[in-house]
Parts: sequence; structure tokens; C-alpha cells
Amino acid sequence: MGARKFLMLVIALLSAACVAPTETRQPPGLRMDDRRPVDEIIDGYVESGAYPFLYVRLEDEGGRVVYEHASINDALLPGRIIDGGQWIRIWSMSKIVTITIALDLVEEGMLKLDDPVSWYIPEFSGLKVAVSPTGGSLAAETDPAVGCPYQEVPLRRPMTIRHLINHEAGFFYADMALDCLGGALAEQNITRAADSQALINSLASIPLVMQPGETRHYGLNTTVLGLVMERAAGKTLQQLVEERITAPMDIDGLRYGLPEGATMLPRFSGKEGFLREARPGELNIMGPDVPDTDPAHPLYLGGEGMVATADGYADFLRMLLRRGRLNGHRFLEESTIAEMAAPQTQLDNDYGYDGYNLWVNNGRQADGSWGVGGLWIGGGYEGTHFWVDPESRFVGVIMTQVFWIPESAYHRDEKIRSAIYAQLRGD
Repeated sequence: MGARKFLMLVIALLSAACVAPTETRQPPGLRMDDRRPVDEIIDGYVESGAYPFLYVRLEDEGGRVVYEHASINDALLPGRIIDGGQWIRIWSMSKIVTITIALDLVEEGMLKLDDPVSWYIPEFSGLKVAVSPTGGSLAAETDPAVGCPYQEVPLRRPMTIRHLINHEAGFFYADMALDCLGGALAEQNITRAADSQALINSLASIPLVMQPGETRHYGLNTTVLGLVMERAAGKTLQQLVEERITAPMDIDGLRYGLPEGATMLPRFSGKEGFLREARPGELNIMGPDVPDTDPAHPLYLGGEGMVATADGYADFLRMLLRRGRLNGHRFLEESTIAEMAAPQTQLDNDYGYDGYNLWVNNGRQADGSWGVGGLWIGGGYEGTHFWVDPESRFVGVIMTQVFWIPESAYHRDEKIRSAIYAQLRGD
């Protein structure tokens, strides 16, 4: 029986639960003798209504698929087959791709980490910093009564490329707690900027939320890094991705803009406690609109704009695992990869630290227990997740497309990873 016919039979048998698991592959080498405990966890998240689908993939450093499973809510995605070739909006999983290219430019001498951003984007020379009416920092402020309206003060120190990589530059997202700042960004509707120059002009009109280097504040910093890179290299970020990553390392499934003939999955929201297609403007992290996948739109958001397949993104992760080399091509030096995973920020966190936008966990779990530590971890706005295990030599990807999950689905990634490792160890 063919894979598609088999899948449709399973869908029919499980129609009451509306969940259809795909076939999985088990190549030679590392094995999971009993996949059912992991499959059941993944299926359970979909059966409970927390996710429209989940696709989980584990590869070894040679690219062999050690574990693969998909669970699909057939009521929301009727007849849909989701596998490692499905295109996914990866949002912040774009960041580490952009950062690796920036570090490649550093290795070539085109950039230095402590270069002022204004050397490359002089339009940012007049940037101001928003402070409270009493002059206090707004970086951690959540009370509009304290932070709004704000006043503006000059920068006390230059913003550097290192600040952008470490989220210490002061850029923010439109959904931040202070409506007066978030609203100012939302009004710019930056995802609909005509091109990079229009985006620069928009960002130059909005104050930063803190002084550069003051603390870590997650935001549009990596997107600005991409703009710096375009100015330094004289090429678009799309060209840099193609010329430095996907073409020389033969990676299919990582890009800006959807390939001709490919389709995207709907955006889903669980905000009311049940899954439905998201309404326009509901995913408001960047304002009223979201990044598009139109290859004809010459705007490349280095922090949020890429699309990928699980297969393609796993290849990129294997480059990190293999210390900068994949398919016979040396992209980054081993010392650069080591620097990416070395402690940079969040050094007093109980669960790990941040490298260059890579979260490195210490194994401590949310329930106080201890699991696998030393993983390089990241994720995206619509529920995507990845990890690199430099000790056991695995890379893992969890793909979905949903905004706002129920509390019962919290710590999903820990639970799935723990179950995978338990089966690999034979626990």
C-alpha cells in the first residue's frame, strides 16, 4: 500500500479524534526501538486541541532521520499531508541564520563586532532613547502609567553590531507592554515597507526602548543587523543567504519568498481556548500585518522573514553541529561556532544562558527535575522550535503554525525532547 493511501486509511479510522499520524522512517544506525511513547505525546497535543498539527524530526550529524512523526487535526487541515518538505513560516528561527552570515562577514573583514551601526546606517545617527517622564529606563517597564507618555534623550554610547546580535541595541516589537512605544512602531506597519531603505526610514523615526548595552531586550535587533549586512556587502539578505549558505552547502528548503507552486499553511489562533484561523491583525508582534512570502517583495527581514522546510532547516542545524562545515563546504570557522555558543547574556538565569541568539540550557526542567543539558535551542513566533545536541550529535526540529496555546501545552518542547531521549537510551 502506498504512503498516501495508508495515510488516508488512518485518517478514516481516526476521524472521530480528527488526528492522522504519518508513516515514519527508521534508517540504519541510531535507532528508536519503540516509537509509540513519543508518538502518543505528539498525538496527544493535537487531539487535545492545542495544535493544528505537529511535525517532529530528529537527525544525526550525517543527515539520517532517526525519528520522524506528524500528527494532523484533519478537521482543521482536511486531507493535508505534512512532512519534512512542507514550507513553514519560521519567524525568529531566521535570526540564527542571519547571525551566522554576519559572523561570516566578520571572518572576511567586512564587519567588526564593535563597529558602530551608524557607520553602515547613517540614518540612525539621530536615534533617541525613550525614557519615563522622570528619566527612568523603560526596558523592563510594564505599567503605562509610569512609561507613557515618554520623553526622548540622546544616546550615551554608540550602538554596535555586537549590541544587535545580543539584543542589547534597544529595538523592540510592536506588541510590547508600553502601548505608546508599541503603537508608534505598529503605525509604521514595517512589514509592508517597500524595501530596505523604506524600513530604515521607518525605524529611524522611532526611539529606542533603552540605551545600547544597558540590558537585553528582545526585539527587531536582528532585522536591523540584516540591514547593516546589506549595506556592508552591497547585496540583499536574500542574495547573502543563497550565495553563502544554501548554494555552497546544497541546502534545499531555506529561503526568502515562497517557491513557485508551493503553498503555505493557514495561520491558527487558540486565543479563545479553541483553534480557529487567525484574524487579520491578530499576530501583532510587528504591527497590523505579518511578513509576507512574496518573492517579488524586496524586503528581507533578518529576524522574522524566512520560510523553511523541516528538512532544509535541519540541514542548516547540521552545519552548526558540524562546527561550520556541511557537504564539503567550510562556511564558518570552528572558533566562530564556539563563540556563538559561549555565554553572552542572561548569565544569571536559572535555566541556562544566551550565546549569540542561541539559548544554551543547563538541563533544568520547569518542574525542577533535570534532563539533557548543553543543548543549543531556539524557536519562532508560530510555535516552531529547534535544538542542536553537540554531545549526542543530533539536531531536532518541531514544526507547527499556531498563535496562542493553552496552558496545558506549555513545556511541550521539554516533554517531547525528554521522551525522545528516553527512547534512545532505552529507558
